[in-house]
Amino acid sequence: MTTQQIADRLADLCRQGKFEDAQKELYANDVVSLEPYASPDFDKETKGLDAIIEKGKKFNSMVEEVHGGSVSEPLIVNNTIAFVMNMDMTMKGKERSSMNELCVYQVKDGKIVSEQFFM
Repeated sequence: MTTQQIADRLADLCRQGKFEDAQKELYANDVVSLEPYASPDFDKETKGLDAIIEKGKKFNSMVEEVHGGSVSEPLIVNNTIAFVMNMDMTMKGKERSSMNELCVYQVKDGKIVSEQFFM
């Protein structure tokens, strides 16, 4: 797949809330995920597809309800993909809130090799 094809497929799956499907289909096994900061729930860096899938499951277990969300059209520069994601949700034990982040992905040999999030 080209970077454009990966970007389009990633954005489409994210819009459908199919994050794990996107990871299994588009990510390399040795992918690295970088969060803006470490928290009690998540490390700043997660290495490997299996660990990233588990991180997603942990995040989903903390969500009480998803009210909506959006994903912008992807921007592509060489092997880099970026888009803005907004998630309107209620986390367990917290009030409803909106989370906005810039999602940046690096592609190598037809697979996503890194993801990084900026809030």
